[in-house]
Amino acid sequence: MQGKLKIVLILFCAILLRCCVTFHPHSGEGEPPMYGDYEAQRHWQEITLNLPVNEWYTNTTDNDLQYWGLDYPPLTAYHSLLLGHIANIVDPSFVRLHESRGIETVAHKHFMRLTVLLADILTYIPAVAYFAMNLCLCERLQIKKSRDCDKFGTRCLVLMTALIYPGLIIIDHGHFQYNCVSLGLLVAAAATLTRNSFAFSSVLFVLALNYKQMELYHALPFFFYVLGTYRRRSWNYRGFVGLTGVSLTVLATFCVIWMPFLRSRDSLVSAVLRLFPFARGVFEDKVANVWCAINVVYKLRETFTNAELARICLAATTCAVAPSCAHLYRSPGRDAFVVSLINSALAFFLFSYQVHEKSILLAAVPVLLHFHNDPLPCFWFLLISSFSMLPLFIKDDLYLVYVLTMAIYFIAVSWMWPDMFDKDEAASGRNRNESEGSRRRFVARNKERGISSHLPGYFKRSWLLAVFYLSLSGALILSVGSRCVKPPERYPDLFPLLVSVYSCGHFLIFFLYFNYVQLSASGRNCGKCVKYE
Repeated sequence: MQGKLKIVLILFCAILLRCCVTFHPHSGEGEPPMYGDYEAQRHWQEITLNLPVNEWYTNTTDNDLQYWGLDYPPLTAYHSLLLGHIANIVDPSFVRLHESRGIETVAHKHFMRLTVLLADILTYIPAVAYFAMNLCLCERLQIKKSRDCDKFGTRCLVLMTALIYPGLIIIDHGHFQYNCVSLGLLVAAAATLTRNSFAFSSVLFVLALNYKQMELYHALPFFFYVLGTYRRRSWNYRGFVGLTGVSLTVLATFCVIWMPFLRSRDSLVSAVLRLFPFARGVFEDKVANVWCAINVVYKLRETFTNAELARICLAATTCAVAPSCAHLYRSPGRDAFVVSLINSALAFFLFSYQVHEKSILLAAVPVLLHFHNDPLPCFWFLLISSFSMLPLFIKDDLYLVYVLTMAIYFIAVSWMWPDMFDKDEAASGRNRNESEGSRRRFVARNKERGISSHLPGYFKRSWLLAVFYLSLSGALILSVGSRCVKPPERYPDLFPLLVSVYSCGHFLIFFLYFNYVQLSASGRNCGKCVKYE
């Protein structure tokens, strides 16, 4: 009973924090003629409700693709259609064709905010709760001083840490998007996959991919984990049948989702072209990836064509993600899989074509899932990932929300995981009273299970915390400067550029670190919690 009360309290706090954010401005508020993502989501409800399916992704008189044309996969369109029907029942003026553009009434804002909150409650929050409550904690974690490890208490800490992460809350409930749906499906797919429910996990991940195409960032780890697991079991008849079943499940799920578009070649081609808009260029806004950082000193878009940049991005991304995928194929472990999700998402974010600043959430969510194994680096990454989106928050007048949620997160996580700041315990995963022999046995057991809860040797120094606080100090200075200091007239985008380059440097280091974490682990699953079929 006490355990259920803890979970209810955590969920209440998470939902309350989201509700508080909804009272602040949203993307494009009061900024005609295009407004922002809030209007884009509303417009998609209008289009899907009033037009036939074959016109959703096609430029027509009634569907001007230059005005927030639908550019997400069919599952997003179906979600918009469902919300459009509900909006039409609540108030037809919300989705009246052409006439509803730019609507910003109080009633409509309440309706739209509520749709995001309910989507979060129905997808992301239960998925994270399921993942946290089913964590394998067979070994005592490094953040516990007592030999009597409170596994349920640790799971609650993981749950709370994930649910109050500022980046996702501000983007969905402040800026206004439905990232919680695709990310919730991702978490659910990861949770079921690590319990060897391959078919069900495949359905969930295909749903995530068909809600937002950016889930391609995570596709390779899913593919190589399944393939590597069947390889490890040996390629017998039963394994071949199992792998064939997973493949057919993926194809069947795709076919069901895309069925309305398979009837017409033109509508199918139009939809696919809308999902991959190469004409937009390698990047648009100041995003914290490699190409934007290089463009500061070497103008890429003036030197290469879009087609050439696309090929360069493809080659760089493939090289960056290859080591992680190869390791996962050879050593498919639960923890290696979660870290591979981080590495794959970071590789795509840093090196792929047409990246948005919000795409860092695709790396942040797997980091949340890995948090209990490596608290300090994960905490560090999560803070920087939220900071990297600061220019977007300022543009949407969400600076106060950013400051308050970041302060809450820093204080709450520091209180929940106090030992992550102790370099000795965080680095070695032991009590101060444990012998060196016990420490070595603990590290050896973790390595056999594929858990890299220990930090590499070059991190086992007192200057780690100094670098951590120095890094956050830099982020704090840029956060204050971006809001309070007027940039020179010659460089109006000075602070957004500094934020993006500063964040990019951190993400490159984190990319190298998490690859080290994965490649230094053997990748075995714990037999106590997961039994092979």
